[in-house]
Amino acid sequence: MDIKSKRYLLIALITFIILFLMNYIGSTYEDKLSRALMTGGAGVVGLTVAMWYMHRTKKNDTFDEFD
Repeated sequence: MDIKSKRYLLIALITFIILFLMNYIGSTYEDKLSRALMTGGAGVVGLTVAMWYMHRTKKNDTFDEFD
């Protein structure tokens, strides 16, 4: 999946919304908005790094034999 595609942006938005709502609704702390925003942002950053790594290693067609 290309990071610059519309499909990735949709998946990133859904990831952010799910993480934000899970942390905002379930939190009892006073700063629950800032915690939920940071968690949602960190989830999208983690998704971006993982997709970049997978896209980078997909071009390498040499597979190691584990036998």
